[in-house]
Amino acid sequence: MPQGRSWQEMYGRIAAQLERQTGAGIAEWNARIRAEATPTDEAALRSWLSERGVTGYPAMLLVYETFGYPAYLEATADELLEGQYRDRPGLRPIYERIVEALPAIGEVELQNRKGYVALVGPKRTFASIQATTKTRIDVGLRLDGVAPSGRLEPARSIGQSSMTHRMSASSLEDVDDELLDRLRQAYAANR
Repeated sequence: MPQGRSWQEMYGRIAAQLERQTGAGIAEWNARIRAEATPTDEAALRSWLSERGVTGYPAMLLVYETFGYPAYLEATADELLEGQYRDRPGLRPIYERIVEALPAIGEVELQNRKGYVALVGPKRTFASIQATTKTRIDVGLRLDGVAPSGRLEPARSIGQSSMTHRMSASSLEDVDDELLDRLRQAYAANR
């Protein structure tokens, strides 16, 4: 079963991505921000970075470097996952069943967050798993251009903003071929 990664484990990968994309590391970008940007808030810094081709996770990292890291980023992957299911233990087996199926879908990295787990394929995040209520897990899916139908519903505030659809699971039986096929479809669409 794939293991989730914490922020600490992701930090190195994002730092390497920043350097690959821009030719400059975190220290150099921090110096440039202090010298050139003098940002007053996160939005201004993100705009400044975007003008220089820094977006996504590398931009997020530099925003944290400038304005401070949220406390939850210091938690381990296990602590983050435990926090998500602490008051809803009945949902944990559903989460585990979904995660157990991921190797059959493809190369998937789990990135544990405070409120959800991002499922990242070779290119980008294609899905997320979120214990939305005490009785329901929502699987967010990035399926641009796909019309909602049946159990596939429009996403509303799930995982991260890139999720366009969601499917719910309230029991192990809900982790069925339909849900797994939609995960495969989202994985393939975001490669």
